[in-house]
Amino acid sequence: MTNLPIPLATPPWTGLGHKLESLCRKALYEYQLLEGIDKLAIALSGGKDSLSLLFLLKAILGRGFPSVQLHAIHIGGDFSCGAGMSNSFLKGICEKLDVPLTIVNVNQDLNTLQCYSCSRNRRKILFETAKSVQATTIAFGHHRDDSVETLFMNLMHKAEFAAMLPKVPMHDYGITIIRPLIYVPEENLVQFAKFYEFSRVVCQCPVGQKSMRKTVKSILKDLQEKFPNAIDNLATVSRISGSQKALKKP
Repeated sequence: MTNLPIPLATPPWTGLGHKLESLCRKALYEYQLLEGIDKLAIALSGGKDSLSLLFLLKAILGRGFPSVQLHAIHIGGDFSCGAGMSNSFLKGICEKLDVPLTIVNVNQDLNTLQCYSCSRNRRKILFETAKSVQATTIAFGHHRDDSVETLFMNLMHKAEFAAMLPKVPMHDYGITIIRPLIYVPEENLVQFAKFYEFSRVVCQCPVGQKSMRKTVKSILKDLQEKFPNAIDNLATVSRISGSQKALKKP
């Protein structure tokens, strides 16, 4: 994609923007996601979730929270998960926000491409890149619906009632993952991206279109139609369960 206008989402917000900032602030405060951090890396795919996170953190930091330095990291490649945005598009956004951007491209073979192995490899490269820029905490754009989908998959595959946690120390890698959008419904991010005109193409990976997460998303959509509060309720009980498990850890 070339010659796209460079969109920016910055305050003063609309009502939706205020809602998203409030939910993001709630997660940052309740889970102490920025505690002890001087520099924060952002996993920037270029999709609605990661770009929303970038815009929100840029607006929040230094206003009621420490003025943490941001550094965006984009892991690209021919079949990368994400919106398939051009490097120049992402560079343009980061330059306007005055946020440094590091881009790493990954070579992949479509014949052997699998979601699990690809995800592990990309995450390992992301961790190594973050540490190379002196950032040991990485913010991911995972939202409320991502967490509920993970809960459902863990329940079906492993008989575990476990969703995404807002803060996860990855001790083996010397990295901590945080999820400031954990309270934010996906539909709100879709609306936010459309309003500020950074809603682009969905995931370009041919394997990802047939993934188990896609199947679970469809199942949850059907469930939500029959039980309108299903996703909200699942998100609430998963957070309670996650908090209880965190309190039991030594």
